[in-house]
Amino acid sequence: MTRNSQKIRFFRSRIPTFECKPGCHDCCGPVTTSTDEMARLPAKSEAEHEAALATLSCPHLGEHGCQVYAERPLICRLFGTTPKLACPNGCRPDVSIDSDVEAQIYQFFREVRHVLV
Repeated sequence: MTRNSQKIRFFRSRIPTFECKPGCHDCCGPVTTSTDEMARLPAKSEAEHEAALATLSCPHLGEHGCQVYAERPLICRLFGTTPKLACPNGCRPDVSIDSDVEAQIYQFFREVRHVLV
């Protein structure tokens, strides 16, 4: 297991969860993620990526929501858990992410190579 994989696992365990509004996919736009996280996702064709980008969505967004929910990137998990990435529908966890953990995640984002999902 790589050092980045350990960090990702640590961060995932510290990001609070909450219930989204059914059918909402506001956080499923084009995002970037670390190459370590991208390696966990199923490969999509160039055509699938282009189609998703044309509609400003994610290539892993299916008819019934996120098709990679268990492996979704940190940025997707972070959405709605902090005022910096607030849900436009007001959905949020009972307790926001710890500010120190949030700062560590943003530092991780600055340190690692990212690619478009």
